[in-house]
Amino acid sequence: MKTKQAFNPYMPSWEYVPDAEPHVVGDRVYVYGSHDLFNGLNFCLGDYVCWSAPVDDLGNWKYEGCIYKREQDPAAPRIRLTNGLAAPDMVQGPDGKFYLYYFMGGTKMISVAVCDKPAGKYEFYGYVKYSDGVPIGKKGEPFQFDPGIFMDDDGRLYLYTGFALEGNPILLDGSKPTEHGPMCFELDPSDMLTVLNGPGYIGIAGDKEAPGTPYEGHAFLEASSMRKFNGIYYFIYSTKKSHELCYAVSDNPTGGFQFGGILVSNGDIGLPGITDVKNAKNYTGNTHGSLIEINGKYYIFYHRHSNRKQSSRQAAAEEIRFENGKFYQAEMTSCGLNGEPLSGQGTYPSYIACNLYGKKGTRFLSMIKHPKKGYPYFTQDGGDREGGEDQYIANMCDGAVAGFKYFDLTSTKEISVAIRGKAEGVLQVRTEEYGTPAAEIPVASSRKLQSFHAPMKARAGRQPLFFKFTGRGSFDFISFELK
Repeated sequence: MKTKQAFNPYMPSWEYVPDAEPHVVGDRVYVYGSHDLFNGLNFCLGDYVCWSAPVDDLGNWKYEGCIYKREQDPAAPRIRLTNGLAAPDMVQGPDGKFYLYYFMGGTKMISVAVCDKPAGKYEFYGYVKYSDGVPIGKKGEPFQFDPGIFMDDDGRLYLYTGFALEGNPILLDGSKPTEHGPMCFELDPSDMLTVLNGPGYIGIAGDKEAPGTPYEGHAFLEASSMRKFNGIYYFIYSTKKSHELCYAVSDNPTGGFQFGGILVSNGDIGLPGITDVKNAKNYTGNTHGSLIEINGKYYIFYHRHSNRKQSSRQAAAEEIRFENGKFYQAEMTSCGLNGEPLSGQGTYPSYIACNLYGKKGTRFLSMIKHPKKGYPYFTQDGGDREGGEDQYIANMCDGAVAGFKYFDLTSTKEISVAIRGKAEGVLQVRTEEYGTPAAEIPVASSRKLQSFHAPMKARAGRQPLFFKFTGRGSFDFISFELK
């Protein structure tokens, strides 16, 4: 039974879990992902943590704790900074145990940990290996990365891996990228480690093969994940554009995959009128995630970027339209897992904005922080985990826009904002991105947190809210209240 409204990001704003692989076990959905640090110098520097929620209460997420530490892997390189624990995936074996497949930088191998519970303390189990005992990745194959593990209804077990960005620093150890899309290995389910067949390629085009095919512009990069719905296989992956998750379909888990379309972009690129990074609705960077069906509804899990760089990534999810075997691109929202618009009465943190951009638009982020000037951004004070404070939007400057979707504004008559900073001007609130303001809130400088309010005239029903500042200076946007 639903007890809380669900927001994006759906975990606390001080938690940074990208690369989500959601799995339902019993009556809960568990999310396995990498673990970034706030303001981290690189990706995936934290140990693995797990979060879960009841399948009928997707706003009520529980921290399950740290489930696996980097140091538990015997091959863990001494240097952590460039050799973090990357995108894991989980599957339950025929013995009832839970197996976590993961990649650690600096090893070239796919490692496996095991536990009796979906979110207990995992223990190192071994490396995926050929029948001669040599781990995959040690025979000159293309680079092993982002393992996706899938057990079919007939009990056969498949591992999907691959990375296709030639020239990336991750390949400086002499590894080669995959040129023909993701690799597939069939594994022995009796030990969950030994390769029975593979590597093979499943028909998803690489960069050189994509031109002239439906994969053109959507060639495979990384983030392999497999799902099966209504007897059809859906392979989810990140493309060379990096900001989008796409999918391909087949009636065979090992081949014949045909391009299906875009599932989500963390800049909404691909939706009507949004053609590229220049007019993206949020800051773009890599993304990784997967599809899941819960109580007859389908959801796409992905991540967004914060703190002006790529390595402070947060988990997000959206309900996605699925009809006649086809998925249609989901829009980024603030109410992703909520199942309905957010209430038109209450106080909301600014960090649930799903659109954020400046007068000059957004940026594709790198590992180096982008400049503050002219751009609002998500950030937080304090450190990671419970000791950190909630995120907020910093540097709301002239022309900056923060968009929130969606609310039921049927009974909303007044709006107020809580801000701090040196700014003088007007914060316009619209229910259409470029429409007539539904409210205009005068704001003034204040070192301490201060509230400003205005009456609001909005159309009834499901509506977005776009806050645009016009004036001098800038401020921290902490929250807003609807009455």
